[in-house]
Amino acid sequence: MELQKQFEEAVERSKQLTKRPSNEELLDLYALFKQGTDGDVSGDRPGGFDFKAIAKYDAWASKKGTSKNDAMKAYIDLVERLHQQYA
Repeated sequence: MELQKQFEEAVERSKQLTKRPSNEELLDLYALFKQGTDGDVSGDRPGGFDFKAIAKYDAWASKKGTSKNDAMKAYIDLVERLHQQYA
């Protein structure tokens, strides 16, 4: 099966978890998704007291340099692990 299709299926599976993953796992899902779809982070880091936006930006920035394909593969693997843990 082609990687893009596997990735799209993993995105759908991530929405079917029966328990909420930890904040770290959610940030990792977000970062891998953004890296896999948009590539390296762009724009300025949020400032002020928007801690959620800062955490998301930093998580995505931590994946900088990871290819879109590698990010998609890592996302698929993470969703599989989460399903084993939380489904």
